[in-house]
Amino acid sequence: MRTPHIAVLGAGYAGLATAQLLAKRIGATVTLVNNRDRFVERMRNHQLASGRQLRHLPLHDLLRGSRIRLIIGQVTRIDTRERQVELAGGVPPIDYDLLVYALGSRADTDAVPGAAQHACSVAVAEQAGRLRDQMRTAGTVAVVGAGPTGLETATELAETYPDRTVRLVSRGPLGEGLSEQGREHLHRALDRLGIQVWQNADVAKVDADGLLLASGDHIDADAVAWTAGFKVPELAREAGLAVDERGRMVVDGTLRSQSHLEVYGVGDAAAAHTQDGQVLRMGCGPGGLAAACAFHAITARLAGRAPVPLRVKNDALCISLGRRDGILQPTDLDGNPRGKVRTGLPVAMLKNFVLQVTGRYIPRYPDLVVAGARQG
Repeated sequence: MRTPHIAVLGAGYAGLATAQLLAKRIGATVTLVNNRDRFVERMRNHQLASGRQLRHLPLHDLLRGSRIRLIIGQVTRIDTRERQVELAGGVPPIDYDLLVYALGSRADTDAVPGAAQHACSVAVAEQAGRLRDQMRTAGTVAVVGAGPTGLETATELAETYPDRTVRLVSRGPLGEGLSEQGREHLHRALDRLGIQVWQNADVAKVDADGLLLASGDHIDADAVAWTAGFKVPELAREAGLAVDERGRMVVDGTLRSQSHLEVYGVGDAAAAHTQDGQVLRMGCGPGGLAAACAFHAITARLAGRAPVPLRVKNDALCISLGRRDGILQPTDLDGNPRGKVRTGLPVAMLKNFVLQVTGRYIPRYPDLVVAGARQG
């Protein structure tokens, strides 16, 4: 059988690792399409927003010496009948035998009026940079969303700018997914950093001077950081691929599309199911597991073997609370807390180690993804 041409859409954590593994291990011809010419350490965008300098990682440098053809462009359409990917700007379409869909997600700033105009999405590096610039003069910043990204953003900003007012707005109760001990530690950390908290607060509108809540109350803010909700590209739905209610591609335990057998989905844009039927959560860690599983499934099928489906026994939330504190909460796959929670400086050091590995080493040494998946 001839070596297939594989197109990988998206060069985030999961897409870049999958492309590198396929090109290296099986000698496949791989075309990697990304909308920018550098790798973005998305897990560190909250640090970028606080003014910390991040590494500059050009994709051409990371892929030098590989068999990967890199195309910088915006995907506009996937033609599953002709097996082609269409790009903006008159770039010729890309043919494929196998397609890996790894286009990720972004913050859903369209769900609330004014958010797209007046808030900075921490999920996007350029907007995190814009928030950094705003923080030079802003006296008050409101962080909308109290998931892991929101907590990390609020605490990083409060620690970096102790003379500013940081306000954290959560749609639900604070510390969802944490045990009672974890929630208590979180509240102590937020109090220590002087962060003002609004719980069970729905944001109805974002304007130039803050947030209007559904209750009618107004929260003043010179800058707004948006970390609430997510949105995936509509390309999978528009291409006729099976998607869930959020538009994420529905894939089986081998990360293969349930409607198109030549398509695989990894990362935030795919809803991957474990052996117990649980949907793998979004994030860098699960994305690495998905990349390793998709790589093994593709190589197994090309060799005429039955692939091993994704197996995940447990999960954990590792949340930094500034540079010297954090929470490590073991969870079930459905998100319920379990086991003993760890807190303090050791967790902050662990999270920094994870960030260093995923940003400095995995883009250059994708075999670490496979090794990590085996350990998990």
